[in-house]
Amino acid sequence: MPGITIALDIGGTFTDLAAFDERTGQVHHAKSSTTPKELANGIRETLRKSGLDLGMAETFVHGSTTAINTALERSGARTALVTTRGMRDVYEIARDNRMEAYNVLFKREAPFTPRHLIFEIEERLDHRGAVVRPFDADQATQIAKKIAAQNVEAVAICFLHSYINPAHEQQMADIIRNALPGVYVTISSDVLREYREYERTSTTVINSYV
Repeated sequence: MPGITIALDIGGTFTDLAAFDERTGQVHHAKSSTTPKELANGIRETLRKSGLDLGMAETFVHGSTTAINTALERSGARTALVTTRGMRDVYEIARDNRMEAYNVLFKREAPFTPRHLIFEIEERLDHRGAVVRPFDADQATQIAKKIAAQNVEAVAICFLHSYINPAHEQQMADIIRNALPGVYVTISSDVLREYREYERTSTTVINSYV
């Protein structure tokens, strides 16, 4: 049975709504100020102005420029990264591609997490997810203390082959959350469960950063 489609977009300045009622052909529009500290408030205000309720929607579509604005403005959280020993420089090395091949002045953007906020831990899984080197909980606790001393607001965790077996990442996340209550934590196996270390690391970092 046809119903109402509601589309909402959170922009840097305004939150916009457009809705279409397939039964009547009626189109609804509404706009309110974006509320950065609590984005849901802007959404609720826009819905109120439109006279619609989410319960009326057969389809609800939501988009936002909040994350990309944060990245472009480099206004995100102070973010630490925890990775498998030996993988510390994967994030900064990135991929060996050059966006402007003949521009001798070309320079990559600085990473969102600087090297001094990247910490390595003894642990290792193979490509099948089997444990090669057990997770060192004592070392993880010490790393959590070091991170706490850096006054970070978010932590990204990306371990080798965790896309197959997330157990070590989950253990690290538990220790971080206990040691740093209120700090936002992302593990790579939650946001991008695929192989390729740089892509997984950079995605996890940006998720925490924004």
